[in-house]
Amino acid sequence: MNAPLALERLLPELDHTHLDGLEEEAIFILRETAAAFERPALLFSGGKDSCVVLCLAEKAFKRRRVDARADDANPFAGRLPFPLLHVDTGHNFPEVIAFRDRRIAETGERLIVGHLDDSIARGSVRLAHPLESRNAHQTVALLETIEEQRLDALIGGARRDEEKARAKERIFSHRDAFGQWQPKEQRPELWTLFNTRIRPGEHMRAFPISNWTELDVWLYIARESIALPSLYYAHSRRVVRRQGLLVPVTGVTPPAAGESVEHVEVRFRTVGDMTCTCPVESDAANAAEVVAETLTVEISERGATRMDDRASGAAMERRKKEGYF
Repeated sequence: MNAPLALERLLPELDHTHLDGLEEEAIFILRETAAAFERPALLFSGGKDSCVVLCLAEKAFKRRRVDARADDANPFAGRLPFPLLHVDTGHNFPEVIAFRDRRIAETGERLIVGHLDDSIARGSVRLAHPLESRNAHQTVALLETIEEQRLDALIGGARRDEEKARAKERIFSHRDAFGQWQPKEQRPELWTLFNTRIRPGEHMRAFPISNWTELDVWLYIARESIALPSLYYAHSRRVVRRQGLLVPVTGVTPPAAGESVEHVEVRFRTVGDMTCTCPVESDAANAAEVVAETLTVEISERGATRMDDRASGAAMERRKKEGYF
């Protein structure tokens, strides 16, 4: 019978060499995207996966400054060959938006923001009521931003281990003229050869960390000391317990009648729209402690924390067919 190992003994024994292979593959995909398309953009929400992709993009296209220190917020010189893009639902966590803006200021990159409120004002999105979840509606704002900016490729941080619909999606994922994904018409990707040809009006989604797991992401964050919003680490938050989830109490997710509000030590495994993203109980205060927790989890971060994915077993695939990230 195996005896339990203390955290300080377990973490040094983890083999990180596979991260070098994953990093090399991701950088190759990023460079392929920049070479194959005229107007790509990198999706950057301030979430952990997009922060990892941004770090990889800087390694792929920028030069590390010779005078850079280990604690520098921006150790790279130069600019990325594409802008960053974020779709703001208007119901994002304030901590994440503040972090996003701070990282943009530190890197000096150009940020394009598509606002769902603009789509609502134009009438292309209609809400059933003011507190309705805006998560699914952001597809409309995304496609409108793609058309307005004439983008032909979007680089995202989706991973195959997150959800079964994403598990069957290719690294280069074709979208038709309506922004839709057709799972049965995906292109083969043999021997790392990618078919990136598109017709006018179509675009491609590229996922450089598609083959990474949640554990790989956190190991890389710890190794590279990647800054993240504070929500990803343990903090006290007001929540209510609802259908097996800890629902954060906010202005757009108030407690229902009869629900009791608790103060719980939590962290977020994934961050999205406030109306559908829930934290998990945790006392992990840094990346190394999150790695230790991730080694023991049995449910993916979306399965454990996203209310929108519990609507049905095909909820994510349906949204992706409509143009979702």
